[in-house]
Amino acid sequence: AMQSGVKGGSSEQIKILRAKDFTPAQVNDMCATCHAKMVPLSLEFQPGQRFFDHYDLVTLEHPDYYPDGRDLGENYTFTSWLMSPCIRTGKLDCNHCHTPSGRMRFADDQLDRACLPCHQQHVNNPEAHGHHPPGSKGNQCVACHMPMTQFAAMNRSDHSMRPPAPAATLAFKSPNACNICHSDQDAAWADQWVRKWYRRDYQREIVRRGQLIDAARKADWRRLPEMLAALKRPLECDEVYRASLVRLLRDCQQPAAHDALVAALKDPSPLVRSSAASAQAGRLDRAAVAGLLQALRDEYRLVRIRSVGALAALPAEALPTEADRKAFNQAVAEFKKAMTARPDDWASHANLGNFYLERKQYQLAAECYELAFRLEPRAAAPMVNASMAYANLKRNEEAEKCLRRALRADPANAGAHFNLGLLMAELGRPDQAEQALRNALKFDPKMAAAAYNLGVLLSSRSASEAAEFCLQAHRLAPGEPKYAHAAAFFLVKQGNAAAAVEVLRGIIDRQQADADCYFLLAEILRRSGQPKAAAAVYRQALQQLRLPEQMQAELGKV
Repeated sequence: AMQSGVKGGSSEQIKILRAKDFTPAQVNDMCATCHAKMVPLSLEFQPGQRFFDHYDLVTLEHPDYYPDGRDLGENYTFTSWLMSPCIRTGKLDCNHCHTPSGRMRFADDQLDRACLPCHQQHVNNPEAHGHHPPGSKGNQCVACHMPMTQFAAMNRSDHSMRPPAPAATLAFKSPNACNICHSDQDAAWADQWVRKWYRRDYQREIVRRGQLIDAARKADWRRLPEMLAALKRPLECDEVYRASLVRLLRDCQQPAAHDALVAALKDPSPLVRSSAASAQAGRLDRAAVAGLLQALRDEYRLVRIRSVGALAALPAEALPTEADRKAFNQAVAEFKKAMTARPDDWASHANLGNFYLERKQYQLAAECYELAFRLEPRAAAPMVNASMAYANLKRNEEAEKCLRRALRADPANAGAHFNLGLLMAELGRPDQAEQALRNALKFDPKMAAAAYNLGVLLSSRSASEAAEFCLQAHRLAPGEPKYAHAAAFFLVKQGNAAAAVEVLRGIIDRQQADADCYFLLAEILRRSGQPKAAAAVYRQALQQLRLPEQMQAELGKV
């Protein structure tokens, strides 16, 4: 590898590095700078440095991977490599199998030597392990553990080195080595042979993990306890799988998920810690802030950058100590440098805009979003966010123009329709607001905020419709007290106090209610002639909520 000692230095300042002097981790990180589906954070990587100081990595949250982690799109090796059980000892590096130019070190008839010395027994007696005739392709280690697949005109081998799993093919339609060779047979046939040959059902865990990734992608949290359990077992679950779950759990509103994401800030892997830091954005409770402030001092730049991004909405006065303020400002400088490392990358400008938006620096945010959209006019998100920046600047005409541009780029963008609905309502154009909010729900039926705002908008016309849409919002996000309160309020207006009480008691029993939910429930009970039950609700509010002293005194009198 060649390394320049100084930016823009002369040829005299270039030196040759010997990769033989590197640790396996240094070799792998050096190779990964080309062979990874990554997000660059700098242009300054030098051989011997750590990958996660200069790059982030795409994992199984991305649709280019099947849920079980097999390649679907082009993924450039490193993510799969980190899933391999063979690298966990820390002794295996890319140069074990490849020359520095990328060629194989072993001839085709000697490929099994790549698996030495660890798998001597299987290399010496491949028929006993592979159950294929001597000399056949099925007896080669790489044929089963690193099968070749195609994407476009490119061949790529599976560097996760996991065994064939036709059961995963049945579950997710992912490729398996058996049927790549035996293309005249189906996955059920291959699965029967695998189960006949191998008593240990190694496929079960591959399929189970894939099912959890698949469920998390679909925001199906019925198996949430299993997902959270995986995050507590870093020695059993590889860092790619854990990071993938963390990134997907960001959309889960259940308190247990949030607690697990805060705990993941202390995971052994910088990939997992950085993913956990990003997942805290918008959830800055006391535990999250404390964890992120500590993460600002993480030894890995990636973790520090993701942590300060999550803390962007935190006011300066909320940083408790001078040391915290110093760490925050240093991380901000790293973040801004990372976001401008590639001036042609629209996503970096959009992310910098997000940071300024959270910091309430709306003009800077708008400028970043406008530049991002100029670089990638097919991306609607920068224009949606630009509209929010302009709205905060009270420049509603420009905000509307941004949303119209976003919808021309992506007519099915639910976020653009939603924000257009809010803007139209604010501008006193209720018919256009209603249509835009209905479009938002059409293109994203799980958008609770669209259902809630549509219900509020329609409340002047129909208490029945208002209750219907607010109930829809409550069902989509049962932990959001604002939706529960609105649903109950309009149910009462509709004359259905019993249903309102059921909604309010539900969120109170789950300990997710705010003061408004308690007060509305108490008022409903009082009006229905149940003063003791109402008083009990007030007492419960005093016990469960952190209320201002004046409000506590007033409730005590009640």
